[in-house]
Amino acid sequence: MKRMTFDLHADLILADKYRVISRLGAGWEGEVYLVRETSTGIERSAKIFFPNRNPRNRSVRFYAKKLHKLRHCPILIQYHNQERIELEGERMTILVSEFVEGELLSAFVRRQPGGRLQPFEAMHLLHALVDGIEVIHDQGEYHGDLHSDNVLVQRRGLGFDVKLVDMFQWGKPSAANIQEDVVNLVHMFHEMVGGPMRYAKQPDEVKEICRGLKRGLILSRFRTAGHLRQHLETMEWTTR
Repeated sequence: MKRMTFDLHADLILADKYRVISRLGAGWEGEVYLVRETSTGIERSAKIFFPNRNPRNRSVRFYAKKLHKLRHCPILIQYHNQERIELEGERMTILVSEFVEGELLSAFVRRQPGGRLQPFEAMHLLHALVDGIEVIHDQGEYHGDLHSDNVLVQRRGLGFDVKLVDMFQWGKPSAANIQEDVVNLVHMFHEMVGGPMRYAKQPDEVKEICRGLKRGLILSRFRTAGHLRQHLETMEWTTR
């Protein structure tokens, strides 16, 4: 039987060392819970993989190795360790990582006035994302599933702190993977500024980045995250 949820209750103890606090979210591979180490009181994030999505522990090993390789990328949540647990007579694995406070980008945008960010503010947020993704690309890796429900955001003065959630897809890194990340970054920016309903009235600076969301036009201008970052840092902004 394929599991669709674990539905863990608060105060449940996992692996004799983690107390469940609350459910943080769910995805195709499993669910993520906020847990607290019983010995230290430190809060962690615990991703519990559905057994059918983690055959022979392959998914957990893949994530752990990838996160360790990219441990110096500040946009990524840091991996700690894995644990084997038993739930309702079924053996499964949890991936324990640092707990990062923040709000999903999708929710953050929705609660802004008009359900969107102003263009200049959205460019600051896009720059934070691009700056972090560029570090991943510089190591020959990619994310593979960038969208507004996979990004945690916190305001920091004039800027933003961002972290990526529930990341890498299977497959060896390639130029096409990296380009897909760039296209997805532009799509997120388009969503931040209001999507198709607001696009016609956006300033030229926004349209120069979105390029009608046409993949070929986006990649003809921004083939890597680095190209997009350079554009943001050197663009001329017309005051209206």
